[in-house]
Amino acid sequence: MKGLQDKVALVTGGGSGIGRAAALTFAREGARVAIGDIQAEGGEETARLVRESGGQAVFVQADVTQPEQVAAMVRKTVETYGRLDCAFNNAGVEATQGLVPLLEGTEEEWDRLISINLKGVWLCLKHELPQMLKQGGGAIVNTASVAGLVGCQLSAAYVASKHGVVGLTKAASLDYCAAGIRVNAVCPGVTRTPMVDALIGGSAKVEAQIVAAHPIGRLALPQEIAEAAVWLCSDEASFVTGHAMAVDGGLSSQ
Repeated sequence: MKGLQDKVALVTGGGSGIGRAAALTFAREGARVAIGDIQAEGGEETARLVRESGGQAVFVQADVTQPEQVAAMVRKTVETYGRLDCAFNNAGVEATQGLVPLLEGTEEEWDRLISINLKGVWLCLKHELPQMLKQGGGAIVNTASVAGLVGCQLSAAYVASKHGVVGLTKAASLDYCAAGIRVNAVCPGVTRTPMVDALIGGSAKVEAQIVAAHPIGRLALPQEIAEAAVWLCSDEASFVTGHAMAVDGGLSSQ
């Protein structure tokens, strides 16, 4: 990909799954990487894997729902590398209640999903954008979901949080495109990550039902989502902004 050599990329939720794959892909393309995650063990492991692959990486422990921790994460990135060119706001969670109708969802679950999945992205934007404005440009990608493009039964709070990310992405892109900052989103289908494995719970029946929803006939791999996110940050996507890219095996086309 063009335009990522020696750039600086920040990846939240970088301790596993899509975030880890993205950190390694940014490094493969020549970027120096900062990895943010609430879990230190996973984040440090990703940083180690990046360094073993020949890249540069620093880990910063951060809870994306806490403004002071998000500010410190961005500050540490800039202190370490001198700038911030790309941000992949990927940290997010699934519903701990599992799949339930709206009336059975708790207020606590609603607040948790909105706080992490939506407010967390907003807070990251709030602290990434000033640095990019100071530099005169940058590229940001937010992780939404196919559930940010279509409705899904038994997932009202999660769907609301991810639709919010898509709307936030479009609005932010319009606010800052004239300043040379592109803001896009990736909308993955169900992806083989630890979060999804926990949702499936080892049930072949549940996995088969999820696979059947995807016309391509399988789950996504984290690397497939990472490639899309990194491409959106590259110069090859220089005319793409405000776009919610479905990487969903055809699910939203049905």
